[in-house]
Amino acid sequence: MPTTAPTAHALTDVTASDSTLRRFLHGLPGVDTVGLEARAASLGTRSIKTTAKAYAIDLAISMVDLTTLEGADTPGKVRALGAKAVHPDPTDRTTPTTAAVCVYPDMVAVAKEAVAGSGVKVASVATAFPAGRAALDVKLADVREAVAAGADEIDMVIDRGAFLAGHYLKVYDEITAVKEASGAARLKVIFETGELSTYDNIRRASWLGMLAGADFIKTSTGKVAVNATPANTLLMLEAVRDFRAQTGVQVGVKPAGGIRTSKDAIKFLVLVNETAGEDWLDNHWFRFGASSLLNDLLMQRQKLATGRYSGPDYVTVD
Repeated sequence: MPTTAPTAHALTDVTASDSTLRRFLHGLPGVDTVGLEARAASLGTRSIKTTAKAYAIDLAISMVDLTTLEGADTPGKVRALGAKAVHPDPTDRTTPTTAAVCVYPDMVAVAKEAVAGSGVKVASVATAFPAGRAALDVKLADVREAVAAGADEIDMVIDRGAFLAGHYLKVYDEITAVKEASGAARLKVIFETGELSTYDNIRRASWLGMLAGADFIKTSTGKVAVNATPANTLLMLEAVRDFRAQTGVQVGVKPAGGIRTSKDAIKFLVLVNETAGEDWLDNHWFRFGASSLLNDLLMQRQKLATGRYSGPDYVTVD
C-alpha cells in the first residue's frame, strides 16, 4: 500500500506557506480503507508462542508509559506509580522497568524523584491537555513548566479544530513552537485520531506532525470514545516508515487508549515488526499509552514462568 508523497521533491519547501503545505498534504495518496483494515486484521491473527511470547511480553512491559492523568492525582499516587514503573513486579526483579511515567506538569517533580536513578523517563502532558483549547502562550507556559520541573518527554495535543478547518500551517507553527519550548525533551504529538474522522486525515496529520519536528506521533489522549486501533496505528507506522525513507529521520509511534491485554499488545508489536521493521521494536521508538495493560502483562508473565495464572489480586490496582 503506497503511502509516500506523489513526488520526490525536497520536503524543505512544503511548509513555506499554507498553500504549499495544503498542496503537499492533499497530494498524499488516499487511504484504501478496505485494504488498510484487512491488513491490520490479518496481521492480528499471527500466533506467537512460548519463548517468542515471553520475549514479546517483556518487550511490551518495557514500552509502557505508565500514566495517571486524573483530577484526583496526589503526590502519594504519583510516587506509588513511580515505584511500580521501576519495579513492576516486586517479587521478580528480572521484570523490565516501564519506559516512562506520564503525569500532569505539576506532578513532574514528584515523579522525577520517584524514578530517580532507574532509567525510567518522566513524561508530561501539556498544551492544555486533553482538549488543547487555549491560547498558544498558555500552551507554551504549560510546556515550560513541565520542562523546568525535569520532564524528559512532552506529550502535546494538536488543535484539532484548526486541523479540521484546514488551517494546517497554524497547526504546524504551533507544533514547532512547542518543539522549541521543549528543549532537550522529546516531543510526542497527539492527534486524537478518533476526532479526525477519516484515515486520510490521520495520514495528513502524521506527515504534518513529522514535518514540524515530532519525535513521536501518538494516536490519542485516551479521553475519547475511539482511541488506538490496529488500523490507525498501522497507518501511522506506514507514515513513519515512509518518512524515514524520504528524509532519513526516524520518528516513533505511540498508540494510546483501549489496549488492555497482552494479546492486544502482541498484535501491535506484530504490526510494528511487519510494517515499520525491527528498528522500531525498542521503547525509544515505540510506546504503549495504556496503564491497565501493564497488569495483564505481569499476570501473563507469571503464568509463563510458573504455569499458574495468579489473577488480578497478584498486581497492584493503579
